[in-house]
Amino acid sequence: MERKIVDRLIEWKNSPKRMPLLLYGARQTGKTYTALTFGKQHYKNTAYFNMEDSREVAAIFDRDLDPARIVKELSAKSAQSILKGETLIIFDEIQACERALTSLKYFCENAPEYHVMAAGSLLGVALKCEQYSFPVGKVDMMTIYPLDFEEFLWATGNDVLCDMIKDAYGNFSPLSLHETAMDLYKTYLAVGGMPRAVLEYTETRDFNFVIAAQKTLNDAYIADMAKYAKPQETTKIMAAWSSVPAQLAKENRKFQYKVIKSGARAYEYETPLEWLKAAGIINKCVRVAECRMPLSAYADNDSFKVYMADTGLLCSKFDIAANVVINGSHSFDGFKGALAENYIMQALITNGIKPYYWSSPGKAELDFVFQDRQGGIIPLEAKSAGNTRSKSLNSFIAAYKPPYAVRVSAKNFGFENNIKSIPLYALFCLKI
Repeated sequence: MERKIVDRLIEWKNSPKRMPLLLYGARQTGKTYTALTFGKQHYKNTAYFNMEDSREVAAIFDRDLDPARIVKELSAKSAQSILKGETLIIFDEIQACERALTSLKYFCENAPEYHVMAAGSLLGVALKCEQYSFPVGKVDMMTIYPLDFEEFLWATGNDVLCDMIKDAYGNFSPLSLHETAMDLYKTYLAVGGMPRAVLEYTETRDFNFVIAAQKTLNDAYIADMAKYAKPQETTKIMAAWSSVPAQLAKENRKFQYKVIKSGARAYEYETPLEWLKAAGIINKCVRVAECRMPLSAYADNDSFKVYMADTGLLCSKFDIAANVVINGSHSFDGFKGALAENYIMQALITNGIKPYYWSSPGKAELDFVFQDRQGGIIPLEAKSAGNTRSKSLNSFIAAYKPPYAVRVSAKNFGFENNIKSIPLYALFCLKI
């Protein structure tokens, strides 16, 4: 599968200021596959080491953290030469070996000519543990997310349609294949962007295989909670995780602790929610009381919404049949908006945009707001269908007079009254 992050990896490889690279991302987002494919395509050879599978490899780091000795022993272990600038060294599941993580500092300082890449499924969680000596300022960092809709189009052989969408976005002219693109968007909602689920879909076009892959991934997340969290936290993490679909099903999608269990309090579940966020399993969207620059200064961290990191896994967790999503059954109307919001949140984060949501003291509430590179505060209204009337967006525009507004819906491209109408399938084009 073609991934956008490869362009950034090429920049990293060629940078004169290159440091060892840490690849973040939730389980099964494609970190290992991407690293190995990149090594095969851009290096003479690749030396791959899984820190969970081999005690011998972990033992190499016990003696000291001298890169020259480590490379020599890794070379012997892998039975291949590790060449400066020509070999990609990959430390997978690096969270399983604290000393290997610490060694990245010494590779940066004493052996920058070696190209080192490290990844781990629970890296975001592991690095919050006190025993880990994180090489602050000595590593580059990138996050691999599930495939976005553009990557999904590439994977399903719709490259030409993808180019047409980008051309239409460039001048906000209607897309002739709008209905085709909308059908593929609905398919993406059901499949999601987890590489294994996408692969099952592209190879079989059978949603039974897709659902089986999604359920396996959801089960793996639960297993990780039991494996990596402290015993006293595991039950609360699982409870918070299990409540996400119910939180989204509410008309008011603000996260409520009472949905987890009756009488639940914030102090009990703040840490479990942060664990899920650090693991890359959920995304949090925090409320802002005022939409002024910088947005982060006006964040109300006690009020937030929680979304899952992948729409396919959300459908699986909700037991929503793929044909219901794709064919638009009326029985699904009540949750269609929540699924579209989840997709938009996921797309914004993948695009490097930090979204918040806004609500006024009255009844106005806007799904998303974000700050662009010029410092403008941009409102984004989410609509799952073609009905685009909204008092909340008008209230926001009257109050803050943004440079422009964005409306994401099932309607075709358009630009009038300073509102950019972007079809749901074209959100990957939105940049700041």
